[in-house]
Amino acid sequence: MIKTTFLWRILLAGFALVGYVGCSSGTKEAGGEACVDPKVVADYVHAIIEADRTLYASLVVERMKYHGKDLVSEDWAQKDKLPLPAQMLQFAGLEVERKGTGLKYRLASLWPVDKTNGPANDIERTGLQAVADDPKTVHTSTIKRPTGPHFKAIYADKAVSETCVTCHNKHSLSPRNNYKLNDVMGGIIIQFPLK
Repeated sequence: MIKTTFLWRILLAGFALVGYVGCSSGTKEAGGEACVDPKVVADYVHAIIEADRTLYASLVVERMKYHGKDLVSEDWAQKDKLPLPAQMLQFAGLEVERKGTGLKYRLASLWPVDKTNGPANDIERTGLQAVADDPKTVHTSTIKRPTGPHFKAIYADKAVSETCVTCHNKHSLSPRNNYKLNDVMGGIIIQFPLK
């Protein structure tokens, strides 16, 4: 397999999301246009999301904490601080959704601190359990929507920093308090239209 640069992956994911997704397995062209397997597109989108979140957690949150500055808070707006890494991911997902491309992503967990971040349906529950059982698994499905078929992929979401672990283990609403660094805390759910 040929390794591609990060920029190439971003461009390819962008092209795929604007209309080149949805080819049959093994098909290289659909109607004369190049196409990309939806799983590959989801992998590209996931790589970007995961990189952004990991870098925010390590280069901003952990770095500031190391220098004695506690700048993040769950209630960041009221305390004039920065959002937690999980909140930044959720906010970015909402902003992407507002763009109207059909791409959606969010964090969800079988053990959410905020109940609204639990699985929305049985497909998500099954996928979150699959990635909890085996973090290398990517749970995929094609779902029917009134606007047409959508592809959904669920990736393991791991505790990428000590801040994640400490926050969840000490939070009064957390159903679990035994997380360790790199434990699966939930999943990143990515969804987009196939046509």
